[in-house]
Amino acid sequence: MRISYQELYDCLLGVLLKTGFAADRAELCARLFADTTRDGVYSHGVNRFPRFMEMIRNGIIDIHARSELVDSHGAFERWDGKRGAGNLNAHASMERAIALSRAHGIGCVALANTNHWMRGGSYGWQAADAGVIGICWTNTMPNLPPWGANEPRLGNNPLVIAVPRSDGHIVLDMAISQFSYGTLESYRTRGEQLPVVGGFDLEGNLTRDPGAIESSRRPLPIGYWKGSGLALMLDMLAALLSGGEATHQIRADVPQETGLSQMFIAFDLQSIDKDAANAELINQIIEFVQRPDASSAAKVRYPGQRALEIRRQNLTEGIPVEPEVWEKVQGMSDKL
Repeated sequence: MRISYQELYDCLLGVLLKTGFAADRAELCARLFADTTRDGVYSHGVNRFPRFMEMIRNGIIDIHARSELVDSHGAFERWDGKRGAGNLNAHASMERAIALSRAHGIGCVALANTNHWMRGGSYGWQAADAGVIGICWTNTMPNLPPWGANEPRLGNNPLVIAVPRSDGHIVLDMAISQFSYGTLESYRTRGEQLPVVGGFDLEGNLTRDPGAIESSRRPLPIGYWKGSGLALMLDMLAALLSGGEATHQIRADVPQETGLSQMFIAFDLQSIDKDAANAELINQIIEFVQRPDASSAAKVRYPGQRALEIRRQNLTEGIPVEPEVWEKVQGMSDKL
């Protein structure tokens, strides 16, 4: 079924207000979930909302907590997330990184003691909409085996890189596993196989079965050993720079991730280089990558292009939601 963006936003906002969120924070939180769903990232949008509410009920998320500045070193700051709402903490951190970049050319915020940030790409789009280059990543609970091992000891540590562009921002939003756990869940829910091998089953066989990979907790890292190494370094940098917890210190015995460490970096090109040729260079890069060739394959997409296409479609035709999920979300207000 499809619903309008406004209907989705209003429903989420109503639930959050009844939960006790301050009005301005409820509005931002509802928008982040609605925008995520609008852009086709359903696993981290409305489908994730019931889990978000469960984290509030279980006391994992403190809805009244706001991140606090711990230490400042010019363009670099450390913040404590106080176990507040992960998406609100992340949004505030990127907002602060953007402000620092206006003053210094670069701004960097290291955030400790926070919760799952939901859709990481949200903060890349936030940076690009502000006209700055954005880079951010988070560590996670152990859910990815190091290359050469069977047990999860690394996080799949999502990484986001965003570049602003008037004809459509370029936003890379990726987990370090070939398929994120949210994507595995989405394929399993739809009863579909993965398009390519995504991990191992319980017998150690490579498989395209998302449920089998969820059961084994052995997704493939991107680039095999290279992705494994990248996951390790992202975790190490996030923990060291934020003064927060590393993956091996994050509880893995609960399904809701908490106590995470995250990084938010912004580059303001206008402060660094006022040359108007930057915009043209970005377009030249995209045009070169997308130049038609003899292949009969579909047109090459740049990161974020598909999200823009889905966004336009969903705003025109309505946002698709699973009837059972939507019914559950609608009924939440009556239970608060």
